[in-house]
Amino acid sequence: MPVTSPPAPIDLRLEDEAATRARAARLAAVLRAGDTVLLEGPIGAGKSVFARAVIHALQAAAGEQPEDVPSPTFTLVQSYMAGPLEIWHADLYRLSHPDEVAELGLDEAFDRALCMVEWPDRLGDLAPQGALRLTFSAGDGEDVRHARFSFASPELALRLRGAIAESTTDA
Repeated sequence: MPVTSPPAPIDLRLEDEAATRARAARLAAVLRAGDTVLLEGPIGAGKSVFARAVIHALQAAAGEQPEDVPSPTFTLVQSYMAGPLEIWHADLYRLSHPDEVAELGLDEAFDRALCMVEWPDRLGDLAPQGALRLTFSAGDGEDVRHARFSFASPELALRLRGAIAESTTDA
């Protein structure tokens, strides 16, 4: 069987928080149960802003009033519903070992819910192999962020690439 290289990542420049929310809303339109988005970057990089915008977009698309979506830094996991879609938003910053993920039930949620995971390095080998990895970094202005979307498989890239890349300003 021939070895294929991973699909090329997409690098975007996000001018401000509104651009981050808009990109998240476009991605939300193609996410589904069983998808996992691994959100990486330093504190204040935009991980929670992005996750919150995905959750709000999905709730609005389901005809629901968007809920308050606080950062799950202290609760570790918050769950939401958007119609029949269950959404888990996790912040694993405070975990010290991947074994703690099982105590949260997150490993089981990967198969049945849309999972948005901040600080995914804490997952160790438990990180889903088919996840979308989104890495945020500071840009050249106070509110500017760079976002790199990395795909685990050609199938994932094919399904998500259009929603991520449409009407972009590449970094």
